[in-house]
Amino acid sequence: MTIWYERVIAAHRAVTDAVSHAVRLKSDRYFVWQEDGSHDLPGDNGHGETAVTGTTDLFTKSEFDPWVEQLGESFSVHGISWTLNSVQYEADTGFIHYEWVWEVT
Repeated sequence: MTIWYERVIAAHRAVTDAVSHAVRLKSDRYFVWQEDGSHDLPGDNGHGETAVTGTTDLFTKSEFDPWVEQLGESFSVHGISWTLNSVQYEADTGFIHYEWVWEVT
């Protein structure tokens, strides 16, 4: 049985090795992911399963970066529920910052 974080890591690494857990990388293009909570799913009058929630941020200086579409596809292939939550331009760093919110059981 695969542990939830192994699926999250595999989904990111299917796109690139430029990925980190919780720590920004010194690069012009990288992902950072972080778990931030959970949802308890009831079953049989008690605790059935836990879904871990988190975010992934892509920092890139490439307009229309193909990693955006590739990560969504990879999340889906790895059974991770996701949504692209926001896209922002950070004028002080020159990064385009994409943020996904995801959930995995």
